[in-house]
Amino acid sequence: MTTLEDSAPLPLLDLRDFADPATRAPFVARLREAAHGAGFFYLRGHGLTEREQAELLRQSRAFFALPRAVKQALHMANSPHFRGYTAAGDEITRGARDWREQLDIGAERAPLPESGAADAAWRRLQGPNQWPAELPTLRPCLLDWQQRLTEVGLTLLRALALALEQPEARLAAAFEGAPVQHLKIIRYPGRQPGDSDQGVGPHKDSGCLTLLLQDRQGGLQVQREPGAAWSEVPPLPGSLVVNLGEVLEILSDGFLRATRHRVVSPPAGVDRLSVAFFLGPRLDAQLPALPLPPALAARARGIEQDPLNPLLDHAGRNFLKGRLRSHPEVARAFYADVTALG
Repeated sequence: MTTLEDSAPLPLLDLRDFADPATRAPFVARLREAAHGAGFFYLRGHGLTEREQAELLRQSRAFFALPRAVKQALHMANSPHFRGYTAAGDEITRGARDWREQLDIGAERAPLPESGAADAAWRRLQGPNQWPAELPTLRPCLLDWQQRLTEVGLTLLRALALALEQPEARLAAAFEGAPVQHLKIIRYPGRQPGDSDQGVGPHKDSGCLTLLLQDRQGGLQVQREPGAAWSEVPPLPGSLVVNLGEVLEILSDGFLRATRHRVVSPPAGVDRLSVAFFLGPRLDAQLPALPLPPALAARARGIEQDPLNPLLDHAGRNFLKGRLRSHPEVARAFYADVTALG
């Protein structure tokens, strides 16, 4: 049984230090240790103003305040691309229902043609979003946030390549053209006494990087090692929370490890808003391990072997297996032909 403990704050990094030649090397060194250790850190200097952050949260709250019928008309079960609205209790993590409602979007791209190959169902992940006509300001706000965080994420990937003693552009090829851009606005309703406190259950993120904006209500917790105590990640005004996904664990043979995390529901009478952006390689990218220098390779922990969550070295297939498990309605409607992902 795991417990919750108070822990030292996560590392706080400032992305402006990477742009300054005088502070670049210390920034890369701190990033290496943060990414190898906690796998989570706070990030400032990302270029998104407090006014822009407040507007994003305002737009998110306006969406969740729409009538239930309006939101349900955008239900994710309409979309083979896993885009749209999910009501509280409709998403599954580790076999249990998550008590949160959310809207998922991605890059506005045309669907990929079907290839006919039995293991290419991941091609269905690309496609258009669903938007509420009743809130026309939401679309430009979310798409702008998504694009700007893509640039922040790509900058961090250059820094992570240097942290792994690779050429700065080493990771860029897998993101050229059409990287996975996945954004979700999320509301966690307050729980009543006796209800489950699973806002979202323990999981790893399947992509490469996650950049999270939290409102003032806490609830995010991390587990640095399997079976360890859970640690709080409280909101830090002006900052984003960054965590590593499974792609980086695969590429680095576990030197960088995707960290398991969860969200505990707020108490009755309180809700929690967050906006999560997930950056991943192109869906067709294969993910061979990087040749780490001996000093780093000696610290690599290997890929965590979890029978409930096998890590796959193909970006699209790795992303799809998590989506299918989390959204059974979409799986039944559009992926009945998918019987295995290995």
